Amino acid sequence: MKLGIVREGKVPIDRRVALTPEQCKEVIKKYSNVEVKVQKSPLRCFKDSEYSKAGFEIVDSVADCDIILGIKEVPVSDLLSKKTYLFFSHTIKKQPYNRHLMITILNNKVKMIDYETLTDDKGIRVIAFGRFAGLVGAYNGIIGWGKRYGLFDLKPAYQCFDMAEMKSEFAKVKLPPIKIALTGGGRVAKGAMETLEGMKIKQVSPSDFLKKEFKDAVFTQLNPGDYNEHKGGKKFEIANFFSNPQDYKSTFAPFTKVTDMLIAGAYWDPKAPVLFTKEDCKQEDFRIKLIADITCDIDGSIPSTKKASTIDTPFYDYMPEEDLITPAFSSRKNITVMAVDNLPNELPRDASQSFGEQLIENVLDNLLVKDDGMIERATIAEHGKLTDKYSYLKDYVAGLD
Repeated sequence: MKLGIVREGKVPIDRRVALTPEQCKEVIKKYSNVEVKVQKSPLRCFKDSEYSKAGFEIVDSVADCDIILGIKEVPVSDLLSKKTYLFFSHTIKKQPYNRHLMITILNNKVKMIDYETLTDDKGIRVIAFGRFAGLVGAYNGIIGWGKRYGLFDLKPAYQCFDMAEMKSEFAKVKLPPIKIALTGGGRVAKGAMETLEGMKIKQVSPSDFLKKEFKDAVFTQLNPGDYNEHKGGKKFEIANFFSNPQDYKSTFAPFTKVTDMLIAGAYWDPKAPVLFTKEDCKQEDFRIKLIADITCDIDGSIPSTKKASTIDTPFYDYMPEEDLITPAFSSRKNITVMAVDNLPNELPRDASQSFGEQLIENVLDNLLVKDDGMIERATIAEHGKLTDKYSYLKDYVAGLD
C-alpha cells in the first residue's frame, strides 16, 4: 500500500504536513506493507531534502498512491479520481465556498475521510490542531494589546523557527492590570492558557474576575455554564446544552463590563445564543477593547468578527457605532479584532509533529489494518455517493441549502 504526502495547494498556502520525515520512518517500520512517497513542495515546513535524507522518494505526482494525506482542502483541479483522501474538507457545516469541492469529490468517486470527523466510540475527536490554535491565538492577542497601546513589540509566531523561540518572547510582555476572559474548556482553551500562564498572567475564578480589581493582569477561563442559562430556569447541564443549544440564553453581559481582552476559544453551534450583540458593543459600559477570536465564526457568536484576517495581517478594527471594519489600531474607540483562521500554520513544524503523533497513535491502525468503525464514521463520501451519516449534505450538493 502506498501513502502519498500531498503538496498543499490551497491559497493562502499552508506549510503544515500530516507526517514529518521521522514519523514517515516510524510508519514504514510499524507497517511493513506500506510505502510512503512525498510530493515535491517548495513551501512545506519540512523541506523535500529532509524527506529525501530520511529515505523517501520525492515525486512530482502522487497519482500511483492509494491513500493521500493532506491538511487543507485539495484544489478541485488537483483531486485524483478513485483515491482515498484525508484532509480537512470544511464541508460538514455546508460551507458555501466548498460546495464545488464536495461536488468534485463525488464526481471523481473520491473516498473522502475528514480529520474533523475522526472520533472514538464515544464521539470524542482523536486528532486536531486545537492546542496550537490556542497557543498562537492567545499570543497574537497579547501582541495586539502591545501594539494597540504601544507597550511592547513581540516577534510574530510565524517568524519564529519553532514554539521554543515563540515562548522566548514571553519575557518581553509587561501588561498593566487588565482583565482577560477566555472562553472554552477544550484543546483550544488549554493551549491559550499555556500561553497566558507562560507569560506569568495569573488565573482567577469567574466570580473574583467579576467582583474584584487586581494589581496585575489576570485571566479567567469560562466554561459554557459560566455564561449561559436555560430559558426555562432549569439547572445548567453541559450535555443538554450541546444537544439543545437553542434552549439556552446568554448571560455573558456582566463579563462585557469588566473584561478588557476577550479570547474566544469555545466551539459555537449556530443554534446556540451569541455571546453578545452589535447593540451591546455600543453601550458605554461595554469595556472589551481587543478580541482574539480563535474560533473565527464569521458573523457568528461575536458580532465584530466580520471577516477572517491573515497571518501576515492578523488585526483589523471594528467600529461599533457604524458596524464596520477599519484598519487596525486606527482609533481607541474601536475594538481591535484578531481572527486568523489558520493559526496553527504559524508554528507549522511543532503543529505538524503533534498532529502526526495523533495520526500514528489514534488513526493509522484503523486506516491501514482493521477499522473498528472510526474510518467508517469519518467517511463523508465513497463510490460517488454521500455515506448515510452525511446524507444531510444532499441539498448542499444540489445547491438547495
